[in-house]
Amino acid sequence: MRIRTRFAPSPTGFMHVGNLRTALYEYLTAKHEDGSFILRIEDTDQERYVEGATDVIYKTLKLAGITHDEGPDIGGDYGPYIQSERKDMYLPYAEKLIEEGKAYYCFCSKERLESLRSNALEGSVIGYDRHCRNLPKQEIEDKLKSGMPYVIRQKMPLQGDSTYHDLVYGDITIPNDELDDQILIKADGFPTYNFANVIDDHTMGITHVVRGSEYLSSTPKYNALYEAFGWDIPTYIHLPLINGKSVDAEGNVTISKLSKRHGSTGFFDLVNEGFLPEAIINYIALLGWSPAGEYENREIFTMEELIKAFDINGISKSPSVFDYNKLEWMNGEYIKAMDSDKFLENALPYYQSLGIDPSNYPMLEELLKPRITRFPQIEEKLLFVKELADYDLELYEHKKSKSTRESSLDALEAALPVLKDSEWDRDILGENIKKLAEEKGVKNSVIMWPVRIAAAGVAVTPGGCSEVLMLLGKDESLRRIEIGLNRLKGN
Repeated sequence: MRIRTRFAPSPTGFMHVGNLRTALYEYLTAKHEDGSFILRIEDTDQERYVEGATDVIYKTLKLAGITHDEGPDIGGDYGPYIQSERKDMYLPYAEKLIEEGKAYYCFCSKERLESLRSNALEGSVIGYDRHCRNLPKQEIEDKLKSGMPYVIRQKMPLQGDSTYHDLVYGDITIPNDELDDQILIKADGFPTYNFANVIDDHTMGITHVVRGSEYLSSTPKYNALYEAFGWDIPTYIHLPLINGKSVDAEGNVTISKLSKRHGSTGFFDLVNEGFLPEAIINYIALLGWSPAGEYENREIFTMEELIKAFDINGISKSPSVFDYNKLEWMNGEYIKAMDSDKFLENALPYYQSLGIDPSNYPMLEELLKPRITRFPQIEEKLLFVKELADYDLELYEHKKSKSTRESSLDALEAALPVLKDSEWDRDILGENIKKLAEEKGVKNSVIMWPVRIAAAGVAVTPGGCSEVLMLLGKDESLRRIEIGLNRLKGN
């Protein structure tokens, strides 16, 4: 049997990392076995439809490197791949179940259903009371002829249990009295999510259904439809939740379902913050799945390596925790591994925003690669190149280098003429400053710290004193050191 999986998102907004992980696992499940991965847009919920959301789905999958074999944009043998374009095919299936006594017309008004829900809060009725389940045939015909609005509901089993097997969670059993007579066709003629989902999966030949563990308890509803039609039930793979971590002012940690209060949860939000698509995919692949064998304990994977390593048996039942610090670390590893051309391509917009021409600074990549975990950090790291901040003179006081304002004043007065006469080369600048420190009988840092502070105006810079001077150039470096010198004298 050739595996066929599908990703069936609703066009209701941004792509949550949980949805993206589902798409990734569906893709890996199929591709590991040389199967097919299908994209289907489930837009039957017209009230939640968001204009442009379908394009977000396409862009997300493309940027993430998750390539579908069939879908609305590329076609295939099982189309259409947008549910609203398949609308006419669902009603005949529902009517077939009515003919076989497995479904029924329900004429209950919204007011009556709302009354049932109100009473349910008081414990008198749970769910729909099956009022229309056994209406006389003549009454049904009269209501239909009169044009009375209706939905079509499935007759669910009233006794016993429903059991199915999931490849992650094992056998799952749900009492049948917990299953409502689910609606198949809504009053507007559109199918419900559950009904359309089953019809589409069957007619598209889907063999493996991968989805979140929140569907564990509702899966018997899907299976009841497969059984009513006499169709094979697909293989189920339910995925653990993705949680977020919150830490309060006292340091107490709270774990709860990942949401925006924990940070960015949308794929493009993370990309806009500077996380690389390939790093995001690598990270979420490990949220709920552990590689084994030759890949055990490994953390960095290309998509090709993920396809090769992926094994359903490695999916955990336990919820995972989205750790932004771990994602940041992983993103940094991807940056370190970049070739020069790709690094420049990603860094260039930030250089340009600072007015920096990277061709004039060949050491930039060397300085920044080990010091950034996201490219937007370049602006912060190099902001001193664009302008000298109005820094606090306390920066000249540094315990480790034993610098004080007085020693810094002395260091700048001694260093300024040396730097004016020096050739502007990183190694030569370093040697000249070290020679000056030796002549004055002090540690190198006693000279380098105040020179760097005067030049950069910040405590932390990419690279040391010589690198900062090279980035600024000779004229600007000397100008800033003179400003620092005058400020210390004035102080």
